[in-house]
Amino acid sequence: MAAESADGARVTHRGGCHCGAVRFEVEAPADLVVQDCNCSICSKAGFLHLIVPAARFRLLSGEDRLVDYLWNSGVARHRFCGVCGIKSFYVPRSNPDGIDVNVRCLDEGTIASITVEPFDGRNWEANADALAHLSR
Repeated sequence: MAAESADGARVTHRGGCHCGAVRFEVEAPADLVVQDCNCSICSKAGFLHLIVPAARFRLLSGEDRLVDYLWNSGVARHRFCGVCGIKSFYVPRSNPDGIDVNVRCLDEGTIASITVEPFDGRNWEANADALAHLSR
């Protein structure tokens, strides 16, 4: 999954959209390091980014409820619940081989701490490479 914690331990976090139609699980440390992007879509949505390799993410239910939104380069695959409109995860432009989970959509009980790092997405081209390692 995402980068391991200092002791190497990962936990299975579960989460989903507001109405519960979309449910997923993601393996990541209990102590999360996430990015707060200031680009137009992330800042308007309040998305807190946890980027993981695709193999550490599993969609449990709701594939038939997801609606895709593609814009700009078309690489990012923004996936919204067609019932409640929440984007709980998507395929990010910075890491098309990974999944980007909105930490705000994770269920309570498995997160020990969250460290939020600012990410300057308004200056995408100058900063995107800083995220590449997150999906490996």
